[in-house]
Amino acid sequence: MIGIVAVSHSARLGEAALELALQMVQGGGVRVRVAAGAGADADGTPILGTDAVAVAAAIDELAADCDGVLVLMDLGSAVLSAELALELRLSDVPVRLAPAPFVEGLLAAVVSATAGGSLDLVAAEASAALGAKTGQLGVPEAESTPGEAVSTGRHPDAVTRVVVVRNPLGIHARPAALIAEASVGADVRLRRLPDGPDASAASLSRMLILGAAQGDEVELSASGAGSEAVLARVAALFDDGFGEGTASPPAPAASAGQAGPAGQAGPTAAAGVPAPNAAERASEVAPVLAGTVLRGRGVSGGRVAAPVVLLGPPVGEPDPDVVVAAADREREVSAIEWASVAVADQLRGRTARATGQARAILDASRLLASDPELVGDASLRVRTKGLSAARAVWETAVAHEKGLTALGGRMAERAADIRDIRDRLIAEILEIDVPGVPDRDEPFALVAVDLAPADAAALDGGNCVALVTERGGPTSHTAIIARSLGIPAVVGVAGATGIVPGVTALVDGDRGTVEIAPDAATVAAAEAAAVAVPFRGEGMLADGRRIALLANVGGAADAVTAVASGAEGVGLFRTEFCFLDRVDAPSIDEQVAAYRGVFAAFRGRRVVVRTLDAGSDKPLPFANADAEDNPALGIRGLRISRRSPALLDEQLHALARAAEAESAVVEVMAPMVATVEEARAFAESARAAGLMTVGIMVETPSAALLASEMLEVVDFVSIGTNDLAQYALAADRLLAELGELNDPWQPAVLRLIGAVGEAGRRWDLPVGVCGEAAADPALAPVLVGLGVTSLSMTPRALGRVAAALAAVTEAQCVAAAKAVLTAATAADTRAAASEALAAGTAAGTAAGTDDGPVA
Repeated sequence: MIGIVAVSHSARLGEAALELALQMVQGGGVRVRVAAGAGADADGTPILGTDAVAVAAAIDELAADCDGVLVLMDLGSAVLSAELALELRLSDVPVRLAPAPFVEGLLAAVVSATAGGSLDLVAAEASAALGAKTGQLGVPEAESTPGEAVSTGRHPDAVTRVVVVRNPLGIHARPAALIAEASVGADVRLRRLPDGPDASAASLSRMLILGAAQGDEVELSASGAGSEAVLARVAALFDDGFGEGTASPPAPAASAGQAGPAGQAGPTAAAGVPAPNAAERASEVAPVLAGTVLRGRGVSGGRVAAPVVLLGPPVGEPDPDVVVAAADREREVSAIEWASVAVADQLRGRTARATGQARAILDASRLLASDPELVGDASLRVRTKGLSAARAVWETAVAHEKGLTALGGRMAERAADIRDIRDRLIAEILEIDVPGVPDRDEPFALVAVDLAPADAAALDGGNCVALVTERGGPTSHTAIIARSLGIPAVVGVAGATGIVPGVTALVDGDRGTVEIAPDAATVAAAEAAAVAVPFRGEGMLADGRRIALLANVGGAADAVTAVASGAEGVGLFRTEFCFLDRVDAPSIDEQVAAYRGVFAAFRGRRVVVRTLDAGSDKPLPFANADAEDNPALGIRGLRISRRSPALLDEQLHALARAAEAESAVVEVMAPMVATVEEARAFAESARAAGLMTVGIMVETPSAALLASEMLEVVDFVSIGTNDLAQYALAADRLLAELGELNDPWQPAVLRLIGAVGEAGRRWDLPVGVCGEAAADPALAPVLVGLGVTSLSMTPRALGRVAAALAAVTEAQCVAAAKAVLTAATAADTRAAASEALAAGTAAGTAAGTDDGPVA
């Protein structure tokens, strides 16, 4: 292992650069120390500078368990401190001072060291780190990257495979880092087809220089022991889009002033010329027709129907051809400095009025507005190139945005911060209005290409009831603010800005859908569902029969929310949600920590854990190595143990350890079970690991039809209605066009549920439902009548379902169940249930009147 010391004049810069670098590797494992700053003055203000003694101490600390140490430095005097540190150190570990760019070099060095590179290789990677940037800017390289031949060709015995780059941003820093990590154990090379350059997977810089964009084909070759498995891991990363999605970016060009996916500026507009308004921009993209259902990624749950309002576009791009006379340049520099102060003051005022996450995000924007590096860079462009103040800010922002976008992952999502501050500074300089969140008296759904942090934070206290963006991810400001405000949000919705302003859109943050101009009944249902109904923590029918109401969770944070909502326990703990961003399998200790976070929240209460349900729409690189033509019918759920039995064994032992450490009543179930043999084998493995209450998910028609035989070998079953509908009606549940088939009210689905419920009654064993059907207040009494004993759902639905159950008796539930079992269509089942429940209510009222006292 090679250790790394980062020497910087600024502690803030050093720690920030390290944070960026560590986001490129999974699970840590790299040894890095930051030696930054020269202490603090009497007021506690950090002093910029470097300390040779601190650098020497960092080298000595790493020497104990590292084979070599690479030292990276930010500025000239840091080099002097590093050289002096070599004389002051006490250890004799090999040390190399790298003439590398500080931030890019640290990133490349961290990735290379994590992959097991030697000191020479790590140093060469750091020194070559500017290659990707110079290539992107069109600056010719003086010579080949040190330590890396231009092309060595593949080994004659190499295994090859051709893959397609599917993620929108192509191979940038984060995907390159994932490739490097997944390639450990073999000599892997990449070549962009048909005639592009090639690169070693061990070289982050060379992979970035490949310039592989979305849609490009890349030839992978691997040689050495285990090359087949390594190549499969790398190919799986490409197939999954490196965890960034595989949707194509919106086809229309970005509007004036709007940065494109790679940070490229849009068409030029003269400074001060108004940018196109929202309606004009909407006309540039394909209009979205009524009845269309757009899909993206739900990042904040809930379901709301509201008129659409489009966020105004950013300010226009200032004229690049304006040259400021030398005598006037200092005045332009002053304009930048005053704009920085003014914008920071504006954001300071908004920060003071905000709370929670919004306050933290606004405060970060305020600091960015007055960032001396940003202001200094823009000022330098004025003085040396004669740019106008507005143009200098624009070019500086574009450069910063490109850097963040190239880093990928969470840092790429911070590009919106740069664009926001850019627009605010330019608007202040040109004395024009800053576009932002509109001030409306009526509720609205806000649609935008992306939201700047200040815009997202400005939603607090307003009338925005839903968010839809074309960009963004689960950690974007849009997602963070939407979750904190409790409003539905869907991001990554291609073509969303083509929605006509004023049209009603139904935004479903749970399903990740946006339905345009839904019918009145759908809108009414959404409005009714939006009314919060408190849950007192106990599900019960009107006649006193208990029905457990549980929560679906994906991790510790969800568990805390579920407890606060009154959930009686957890009916579905989706363990794969803890590891969606992992390339390698989590260790047993990592799993134990993740599981304990959920168990600790439900002391003494039931927690039903679903083992890893990877595959289909939730592929994990370490579990689903091979691409499949039909993944929904392939190696997913329990079937993963056929290829990787150790993965299931380790999870079961981790669950047992976590359960032993906490006091929750832990039960475990397997997903995607189709045969009794599978159920029996799983039960034996779970009990051998120390988990004594074992069940299965009923998601396949086979499991439903064999429910009685299944309950001979397991202790309970839980019905996943989402997949059960998908498989029973042969309709992909991710395909909007088939949405009416993926409906739990479909007669075939209800009859399968009835068969499972009857088996549960026969064996007197629990039958749960943990799919979306459990959250439907109208369907809940029917499910109880079919034999379901517990319902597990999103915590927001608990109160509404509890109220629906409290209004009916067991006899009414049974009557409704009998009625739906004779219906022929989904519409008929709904009508039959409604009529049966209404008749039972009327009969109960009449009986109560007859039994009353006689005057």
